[in-house]
Amino acid sequence: MSIIDAIVQAIIQGLTEFLPVSSSGHIKLYQEISGQSVEEGTFLLVILHLGTLVAVCIAFWDTIWALIKEFFAMVGDIFKGKFKWSTMNPERRMIIMLMISLVLLVPFYLIKDVFENVTLPILGCCFLFTSIELFFASRIRNSKKTAGDITVPDAVVIGLFQCAALFPGVSRSGSTISGGLFRGLDKETAVRYSFVLGIPAILGGCLSELMDLMGGKLEVNVPAAAVGFVVAAVVGVLAINLVKWLIRSDNFIVFSIYTFLVSIGTFVYWLAFAK
Repeated sequence: MSIIDAIVQAIIQGLTEFLPVSSSGHIKLYQEISGQSVEEGTFLLVILHLGTLVAVCIAFWDTIWALIKEFFAMVGDIFKGKFKWSTMNPERRMIIMLMISLVLLVPFYLIKDVFENVTLPILGCCFLFTSIELFFASRIRNSKKTAGDITVPDAVVIGLFQCAALFPGVSRSGSTISGGLFRGLDKETAVRYSFVLGIPAILGGCLSELMDLMGGKLEVNVPAAAVGFVVAAVVGVLAINLVKWLIRSDNFIVFSIYTFLVSIGTFVYWLAFAK
């Protein structure tokens, strides 16, 4: 793994982790075409995911810090017997709903190999699924729910959409933003909920991958991995801001068109070059 290779994959990861076009699908395509080994590719992907995790923390620091403070306040109220569901403020409600969305993901991580080992035709179908969900999400107008209005059914739907994103080619951010929009969340809240929800999901995925790699023999190019980490973080921040702008300006459909074209391209590559 060269530094140039790490930079290329970091740019792909930083952009596609947050643009709703599936980072795992794009990375899998790149590794398929470049012939990168599974072990080396997996290790680099863990490092790049950590870089994008830093990007989320930078872009949504105000929200994250408010949620952290409210979490400890909520724990204190629970021990004091002062916790009341009916009087939760928006931050506390968002914490509870994020937990519900995350719990749904846990059982699927136990069978994650089923989702990861996909063939190129299935990858093409997953990109097509992303295109379809983004198309319908882009047509939703006048959604008004904010963080204080999110309900348990909303959290369940968004959580299930995130579970579907375990398949490479199905965008996690695209699925969770679409799920939020389908449930009536306003655009800003849907984006914020999606990206904050991604923090524990990304971290959990990284830890899971590292556990799988432990005990194996793997030569690591530390400088390349470090450069990839920084590039993924910087590109990730830029991608988050781009998503915010595109969804506010009602240009979300461009991602539907893009993933449709990638789906077609995946099928063409499979038919023409795959052995």
